[in-house]
Amino acid sequence: MTKAEVITKISDMTGIQKDDVTQTVEAFFSVVKESMSEGENIYVRGFGSFINKKRAKKIARNISKNTAIVIDEHYIPAFKPSKVFIEKIKNSNKIKELAPQE
Repeated sequence: MTKAEVITKISDMTGIQKDDVTQTVEAFFSVVKESMSEGENIYVRGFGSFINKKRAKKIARNISKNTAIVIDEHYIPAFKPSKVFIEKIKNSNKIKELAPQE
């Protein structure tokens, strides 16, 4: 599902104009990006957490040149779904239908 499809679905569910939903969704994404870039995590009860994960310093190898590269400690954005969200997916009949049969 694309962002445009999500916006259309929200608009259909709520009766709010697509332009207003688009502005709200874009504002939400801006707040998430800005807050996380400032080191803040975002917790949405019943949905999940947008968190900054710390990656340790490590040495990587460039196989083609046979050289070592030092990758400094850094942070990456991550999403951790809530237990409620995980259970909803686990118990979804649609997902079970898509799963390969053994």
